[in-house]
Amino acid sequence: MNYQKTIDYLFSQLPMYQREGKQAFKKNLDNILELCAELDNPQDKFKSIHIAGTNGKGSTAHILSAILQTAGYKTGLYTSPHYRDFRERIKINGEYISEESVIQFVENNKNQFDNINPSFFEMTVAMAFHYFADQGVDIAIIETGLGGRLDSTNVIKPLLSVITNIGIDHEAMLGNSFAEIASEKAGIIKSNTPVIIGETHPETRDVFLKKAKTENAQIIFAEKAADIKQIEKDFYKSIFSISSESLNLVNFKNLEIDLTGNYQLNNLRTALVTCHYLNQKKYVISKEHITKACKNTEGICRLLGRWKVLETSPLIICDSGHNSAGLKYVMQELKDLNKKLHIILGTVNDKDLNKIFPLFPEKAKYYFCKAKIPRGMEAKKLQESALKYKLKGSCYDSVKEALQSAKLNSKPNDCIFIGGSIFVVAEVI
Repeated sequence: MNYQKTIDYLFSQLPMYQREGKQAFKKNLDNILELCAELDNPQDKFKSIHIAGTNGKGSTAHILSAILQTAGYKTGLYTSPHYRDFRERIKINGEYISEESVIQFVENNKNQFDNINPSFFEMTVAMAFHYFADQGVDIAIIETGLGGRLDSTNVIKPLLSVITNIGIDHEAMLGNSFAEIASEKAGIIKSNTPVIIGETHPETRDVFLKKAKTENAQIIFAEKAADIKQIEKDFYKSIFSISSESLNLVNFKNLEIDLTGNYQLNNLRTALVTCHYLNQKKYVISKEHITKACKNTEGICRLLGRWKVLETSPLIICDSGHNSAGLKYVMQELKDLNKKLHIILGTVNDKDLNKIFPLFPEKAKYYFCKAKIPRGMEAKKLQESALKYKLKGSCYDSVKEALQSAKLNSKPNDCIFIGGSIFVVAEVI
C-alpha cells in the first residue's frame, strides 16, 4: 500500500472515536495488551511520562517535550487527536513519524489487526510505542486519549504520572460528576510512581489522595508547590513570574512563553513542577533549557490550535477549547479584547450544549457550521439550540464559507473567533 491507501485503510476499517464517538470507546485493555505482546511489548523498552486530564494535557505535553528536547534528550511525543495530518500524533523531537514508517507498520501487522480487531486508537497507540522503541528515544511523553483507567495508553510503566485537571466532559464514558471523572483519570496513577496534579477541585482532591495512598505513590499538587502570575501578554507571547519555596528549578521572575492563552498559566506551572521531579529521575534540566524552550514551544514541537492568531486586521483567532472548563477561559479572553465579536462555531453531535452555551456572549454575531466529520453537529441544529440562549446568527455549509462571510461582515478593528471543536479549528490552521 502507498501512504494514502494506508491512511484510508485505517480510517475506514477501524472504529475511531474522533469520527464515531461513544461506540468506539473500549471497556477494557485486552486488545492493546494482546497487540503489544505481538510486538514484543515495545512500551517496556523506553522511559515515559504519562499525562491525563480534561483540559491542558496536550499543551503540558508539548511544553515538557520542548524542554526535554532543548536539554538534549531524544524525545517522543504521542498526542491525539490530530488536526490535519495523521502523523501529528507521533513525533520525535518535533518531527512527524515518516509516511514510510506508517506504511511499514500497517503492512507488517495487518494479520494481527485482522485477528485482534483493534480500534483505531489501539492501533495508533501500538504504532507509537513501536516507533519510539525502534528509534531509541531517551524518553517519551504519552498523552491519554480519553479518561485514563481504560485508556489504551495505560499499559506503560512511566517515570512520572501527570493529571492536569478535571472538568465535565465525555460524561457518557467517564461519569457525570467531578469525582467520577477524577476516578477514571486517577487510573493512570501507578505503584511507587510519583504523580503531579496540576489543578484540584473540592470533589477531586480526596479521589487523588486515596488512589495515591493505595498505590504508595508520592503525590504533588502543583498549585501548592509553586505560585505563578501572568505579568505581561500580547498576541504572540506571555510572560510569567513563578516562585517556589521548595523547588529551585521553578523560580523565574520573567519567563516568556509563546503560548498566549490565559489557561496556559496552569499548564506551564504543571510542566515546570514536573521538570523538578524529572531532575530527581536523573534528567538534567536547567533554567536555561526551560527559558530557551518556552520561547519557542510552538516551533520546537509543532504545537497547533491553542489561542492561535491567524490574522490581525481584523483580528482572527482560533482555539481548540471545546468543553465548559476550557471555553470558560476562552470566552473571558474574548471579552477582555473589548472588540466586536464574530464567532464561527461548530461542535460534535454528542456535546451537551446546555453546559457550553451559557458561556457565550449574546452580543456576538454567530456563524454556525459543521466540520467535515461524521460526528459533526448539523449547523441548523446548532443554530436552533443557540437561539434558546439568545445567540443569533446564520448557518453555513462549511467552516470555510462561515469564515468568508465573517470576513465580509467584519471591520478592521473587529475580532473573528473560530472554535467549539478541534475539528473546526483543523479546517483553518
